[in-house]
Amino acid sequence: MSERSKFLESITRENAAVVLVDHQVGLLSGVRDIPVGELKHNVVALARAATVLGIPLVATTTAADSMWGPTIPELVQALPDGQKIIDRSTVNAWHDDRVREAIEATGRQKLILAGVSLEVCAALPAISATAAGYDAYVAVDASGTFSQAKRKAGLLRMQQAGVVVGDYATFMVEALADNARPEAGDLYAALDMPFAVLVGQISAAYQA
Repeated sequence: MSERSKFLESITRENAAVVLVDHQVGLLSGVRDIPVGELKHNVVALARAATVLGIPLVATTTAADSMWGPTIPELVQALPDGQKIIDRSTVNAWHDDRVREAIEATGRQKLILAGVSLEVCAALPAISATAAGYDAYVAVDASGTFSQAKRKAGLLRMQQAGVVVGDYATFMVEALADNARPEAGDLYAALDMPFAVLVGQISAAYQA
């Protein structure tokens, strides 16, 4: 696959997997580039939307029992029943055999990643996945880091490496593809975009 075709191909529910890296209580406590409440909302919405579409999820932590603590409870609740969270010691999640094998087991080419911190937990596995021949996408609004400088540096490094950056809702709406699909309502409810809720309320008022 050429770099050009990668950037032009669509994300679909058949070709995508979501990889959530290190959304842990200790790490979120240091996030400064996005409000923590907004970050929680966005990653939870991403997980729920992927589940609605049947897109497989891989979730991981690092040093959950020591340095960085457990996955935020809101995300744990949003994950599908029985979803395993892989705890590892490697800085780059891609370097953990269990994480990489879980991604490979999805059989999906396009990986939508989000992580805390953006420039390490999202960027490093995204770059490694790109080097391994996958198409890596990072949902920047479902990721966070500890300063604006780190955010800017992480975004630049990913773009230099050919990682596609975007937002959680656009990736999921692109995978939905057609608003006439029966699960569209559930998807938009999972995305929980405030403006979309308002539009729905306006529409309901006109139909009353």
